[in-house]
Amino acid sequence: MTAQRPEVVGFHHEPTGSVAYLAIDPDTRAAAIIDPVLDYEAASGRTSTVSADQMLAEVERRGLTVEWILDTHPHADHFSAAAYLKTKLDAPMAIGARIVDVQAIWKEHYRLPDFPTDGSQWDRLFEDGDTFRIGNIETRVLHSPGHTLASITYVVGDAAFVHDTLFQPDFGTARCDFPGGDPAALYRSIRTILSLPDETRLFTGHDYRPGGRPVAFQSTVAGQRRDNVHFRDDPDEATFVARRSARDAQLPMPALILHALQVNIRGGRLPDADADGHVFLKIPINVI
Repeated sequence: MTAQRPEVVGFHHEPTGSVAYLAIDPDTRAAAIIDPVLDYEAASGRTSTVSADQMLAEVERRGLTVEWILDTHPHADHFSAAAYLKTKLDAPMAIGARIVDVQAIWKEHYRLPDFPTDGSQWDRLFEDGDTFRIGNIETRVLHSPGHTLASITYVVGDAAFVHDTLFQPDFGTARCDFPGGDPAALYRSIRTILSLPDETRLFTGHDYRPGGRPVAFQSTVAGQRRDNVHFRDDPDEATFVARRSARDAQLPMPALILHALQVNIRGGRLPDADADGHVFLKIPINVI
C-alpha cells in the first residue's frame, strides 16, 4: 500500500537553528505540532511566545484542529513551548517513555528532591512501536536513542520526524556527549531510520546552514544513505563511534543546556514561582 502523505510545514528558529513542525492530514485538517520553541533570551532572562504564536496563527489561518503536541526528546538548546500551546489548544502533550530516565539524571544534577520523575508532566508517554493517528494518518513511534536516552522518531505516513539523529546530509549526524548520550546507540537508531522505504521524507530537528546556505530541513532515506557526510561510506558501528566521538570532543556544550533542561524535563514549564511571584532557574556549577 502507498503510504499516506501528510502536509508538513516547518518553522526554522534562527537563534537556535531548531525546526518545529506542523504535520497535517490534508483530508481531515487534523494536525500535530512537533518540537515547538518557547523563545528565551539568556542575557535578559526573558521568555516570549513569538515563535509559538506564529504556529498558532498558521493553525488558525489553515483552519486546522491540533490533535497532538509532540516532543521528540528533551531539548538541550531551546525551551519547549509544549505546555504553553496546551493552554491554548487543549491538545494532549506526548514524549517518549524514556523521559523518566532523563528526568532522573537531571533531577540529581539540579538537586530537585521533590521533582517527580514519572513523566506525569505529559499526557502520554510513547513506547517503541506504539501507534496513534493524526486525523486519518497512522503514526508509528520508533525509539531512537543516542543523542538522548528518550529520543523518539515519529513516522507519520511517508514522513519521519527524526529530531537530532540525522541532520541535512551536508552536516551529518547528532552529537552524543550529553548525559545519557551514546554514539553506538545513535548508530543503531540511524540504521533503523535508514531501513525505512527509500522515498520516506525525513524532517530533521535542526539546520545550522553550513557555509551560509539557505535553510533546509527535508531529505529522504535514499538521499541520506547516498550523501550524508557521516554515513555515505556505509560505516560499521566501530568506525562511526570513533568518528562521532572525535567530533563530539571538539564541540562546546550548547549555550542553553543548563537553562533548558530544567524547563524541558517539566514539559516546557518554568520552575514554580517563589512567594513573591518570581521565577528562578538553577545553574549547577561543574556538573558536566
